Amino acid sequence: MKEEKTEGKLLKILRTVAPGTVLREGLENILRAKSGGLIIIGDTPEIMEIVEGGFVINADLTPAGLYELAKMDGAIILSKDARKILAANTQLIPNRNIPSSETGIRHRTAERAAKQLNALVIAISQRRGVITIYKGALKYVLREPAVVLTKANQAIQTLEKYRSAMDKVMMELSALEFEDAANLYEVTKAIQRVEMVLRVVKEIERYTSELGMEGRLVTMQMEELVANVEDEGLLVIQDYATTIREKSRTDILDIIGSWPAEDILDLPLIARALGYPGSAGILEQNVSPRGYRILQKIPRLPLPVIDNLVETFGTLSNILVATIEELDDVEGIGEVRARSIKEGLNRYREQLLQGDRYGHYNL
Repeated sequence: MKEEKTEGKLLKILRTVAPGTVLREGLENILRAKSGGLIIIGDTPEIMEIVEGGFVINADLTPAGLYELAKMDGAIILSKDARKILAANTQLIPNRNIPSSETGIRHRTAERAAKQLNALVIAISQRRGVITIYKGALKYVLREPAVVLTKANQAIQTLEKYRSAMDKVMMELSALEFEDAANLYEVTKAIQRVEMVLRVVKEIERYTSELGMEGRLVTMQMEELVANVEDEGLLVIQDYATTIREKSRTDILDIIGSWPAEDILDLPLIARALGYPGSAGILEQNVSPRGYRILQKIPRLPLPVIDNLVETFGTLSNILVATIEELDDVEGIGEVRARSIKEGLNRYREQLLQGDRYGHYNL
């Protein structure tokens, strides 16, 4: 959970300095002029306590204004929303006892100020020509947009492959569920594939946050590729978790999402997260789904009705063998809906069989 908060904080920072923003344009102007700079964002009393000297500006932030003021040696103070230049040519005097790994005076000052105040501080290196951002203990070096875009496109290609693999595993699980022949290997494999897709998405989100307006096309591609991925994972958990009453399906997916990459490859560990014993042979255990995921495939079937079906019959296999009359007795289901449920399940089952027969799935 701590990693998620750090990642969320980084994404917010990257959007603040992304290409297309006034601030980033000003930073790029400073870089192109081979100048240096030190910028702190915020004007809280704590920040102003470490600021000495300089002069008040209190004007709207413009790229040209930021560039001209950076020619002076002092730090520039921006408003919290980074829309106004409040002061320039100031000296930042952070606590010297705060440890810093930086060697240059400008970057050491930036790191100490960020740690002391938990403020966003930007240091521009005149010699190396790079922009480094600090926030609390976080440090991030901005890259050229062209480099980030190349990495983002490579990640999109990886996402396409992972999504295709996930869809195949999900369809195989669905086919087994209709035969009541699923075991924990297929279940944990499906959850593993969902998590792998979601991790690539997090990587792409970092790239698109850093790209700003230049990452719009990548964002559109990503959103199309990940449609319903998280929902599928949550429904698999809801179908099979034995601890679903103690932990919500979202809690379980969050726990798995917090693991290091190597743990995602450990299928018995995923089984343990679902509430099963973590022994090696557990993956061979046959399990029956409650039916949430398959029932969601039926068009225009409200969630309360799905809940009532699962509560009444317990498992998908019981729902599949139920008669029209038995389905009709469930609260919220009349004869017309009972027939549409039967037809919808039969139609989806046939589509799965057709896909398995011809090596593809036509859903």
